[in-house]
Amino acid sequence: MRLILFGGPGVGKGTQAKILSAKLNIPHISTGDILRQAVKDKSEMGKKAREIMNRGDLVPDDIMIGIIKERLSKPDSQNGFILDGFPRTEIQAVALDKLLKELNINQIVVINIYADEDELLKRLNYRRACKECGEIFSLEKIYGLDKCPNCGAENSFYLRDDDKEDVIRNRFKVFKSTTIPVLNYYQKRGKVISVNGIGSIEDVNDLILGELES
Repeated sequence: MRLILFGGPGVGKGTQAKILSAKLNIPHISTGDILRQAVKDKSEMGKKAREIMNRGDLVPDDIMIGIIKERLSKPDSQNGFILDGFPRTEIQAVALDKLLKELNINQIVVINIYADEDELLKRLNYRRACKECGEIFSLEKIYGLDKCPNCGAENSFYLRDDDKEDVIRNRFKVFKSTTIPVLNYYQKRGKVISVNGIGSIEDVNDLILGELES
């Protein structure tokens, strides 16, 4: 099964992708995670991407397409994958279609997770990341903790630059102007399943699996 998870900032794409990856036994390919690791490693790509990401803007198409091509060519992607954070522009969507054709992949489903913008802003303002492992948590989950529940690092929680309110609002603006056309692109091709992202993680996941089964 080949899936693209689509939705605005903070809608829960990454969380749902991890659960679906485990249940369907296919890799979760997060362009955000790949880019953040590159920034942490201070690679050439990371240096180019860091300033762009901190503004809340989109990383250029040529960098993103190169990342995806390299990742989808790996053996673990042959039986299926979940794309999280790509494509984010119509140019990327067209390039992805071309790449999938080269890889003899014909069927792909877009899962559109939607939610109210005010709710998403609240979610993003109330989450923190671990400096050591990069895992993201809600403040509710880590309240009173001084160690990361994922890697055990002490005093490592911080608010990412791209989760700050001014950056979030810019991310919403970019999403509406640049990424919404991607959804329209796939809707014209009849490849979109839409699911309400407001609710518990388990309920949203059940909705997604139910739609995929039907």
